[in-house]
Amino acid sequence: MTSQRTRMRMVERLRNQGIADENVLSVMGSVPRHLFVEEALASRAYEDVALPINYGQTISSPWVVARMCELLRDGSSLENVLEVGTGCGYQTVVLAQLARQVCSIERIGPLLTRTRIRLHKLQIRNIYLKHADGLLGLPEAGPFDGIIMAAVTTFIPAALLEQLTVGGRIVFPKGTQKQNLCVIERNAQGYTETTLEEVNFVPIVPGVVKS
Repeated sequence: MTSQRTRMRMVERLRNQGIADENVLSVMGSVPRHLFVEEALASRAYEDVALPINYGQTISSPWVVARMCELLRDGSSLENVLEVGTGCGYQTVVLAQLARQVCSIERIGPLLTRTRIRLHKLQIRNIYLKHADGLLGLPEAGPFDGIIMAAVTTFIPAALLEQLTVGGRIVFPKGTQKQNLCVIERNAQGYTETTLEEVNFVPIVPGVVKS
């Protein structure tokens, strides 16, 4: 269940579900998703479902990760990406194969500690992790040509909008009971927002948890 063949079946399913970015599909086929879930759930790692990862958080389904990365790239290369909500680090690692640098913020300290250990073992060098409130962004590491949020919100804070480059994109789930993927693009005149597919995410929470 954790073989390369299993990952290739997942990639074919993603392609059939409409994911068209071959760069994203290639990366999804190379990252071992079973290493990012609890051992008891490893046999389900390549199913198209979200799975629990402790601390009330989830790892998004493969389709959601692929779709958000596809929307963020929009057919072009990524330089400096901000991820709000590191979680178990799976999406972080996928992004790290698609961008020059990924800065990722996680508010839950113990979860981030576990993820740091996991990413260190994988020896991925272009990821910067920080324990902080993701709603504030990471101004010292910006600006960013891509920002991706792994929790649902009703609006994007001004702090994050200001850290987006002209020509950059924010991909995030928006809503309350009903949630949709949204894309905000920044141009010389301001910002435009597009609403896309329906999704289901855990809610974003301000502040930090130390232990």
